[in-house]
Amino acid sequence: SSIAHAGYLLVALVSAHDVGKEAVLFYLLAYAVTNLGAFGIVAVLETSDRPFDKVGDYAGLWNERPGLPAMMTLFLLSLGAFPPFAGFIAKWYVFSAAVRAGENWLAIVGVLSSVVSVFFYLRIVVMMYMTPADRPAGLVEIPLVVRVAPVASAAAVFYLGILPSRVIEWASRSIATIF
Repeated sequence: SSIAHAGYLLVALVSAHDVGKEAVLFYLLAYAVTNLGAFGIVAVLETSDRPFDKVGDYAGLWNERPGLPAMMTLFLLSLGAFPPFAGFIAKWYVFSAAVRAGENWLAIVGVLSSVVSVFFYLRIVVMMYMTPADRPAGLVEIPLVVRVAPVASAAAVFYLGILPSRVIEWASRSIATIF
């Protein structure tokens, strides 16, 4: 996933006109917020006796802690570029920058690879909701500060997906000062 997302950033860099430069900044922000939330969920779930480092470890999570899989689903859908999440706007912005730069083939390859990557993200969602757990439920108390971070990331993913114009405007102004 990280390699694919680095590739999407390279598509924006190849499209190095103003929209491409803005797309890089917006994509970096959207990707960072989404991954902070997803890895925050993993950090919340992981304990010394339950590492949560395999896809199968997420089986049946919905039955243990419904809020965590719901937020993880949001982050995975954003990484898969589903609207109305930040990842959709970020990828749309990157691919439209490529088209504006005349790099249509890069946009097509990017969209196709994004479609393929959805399988990997949805596989985890299926594990959380539709696969029974093969382990005993082990609920760990989660400190308030640790619960707030994924919620803040989820709010940012929604905000960037629904109202991206202000952040895109900030990206445009910051690029204008550099170049």
